[in-house]
Amino acid sequence: QLTEFAAQRIKSLINSRTTPAAAEQAPQIYGVKVGVRRRGCNGYSYVMNYCYSPEEIGKLDEVVEDKEVRVIVDSKALMFIIGMEMDYVDSDIKSEFVFN
Repeated sequence: QLTEFAAQRIKSLINSRTTPAAAEQAPQIYGVKVGVRRRGCNGYSYVMNYCYSPEEIGKLDEVVEDKEVRVIVDSKALMFIIGMEMDYVDSDIKSEFVFN
């Protein structure tokens, strides 16, 4: 699931990359893909990248369409993310997507 704030931030990021001038130079963004990356000895961190076409979606990836945004969850990240809510936090010292 996505909070409204997370959905708004994803829309904002996608819209900033798909200006009319940029649309001529780069392909349209299909959605955002969330995955995990092993990070040193303290475990995993979440990574997020733009997904430009349905062909980039793996057979076991999960596609979530909620609040007019499309989030693709990498199959390797499913066990870490399933059942969680994606939110966006913007404070004086950090701005980031979080999973609750």
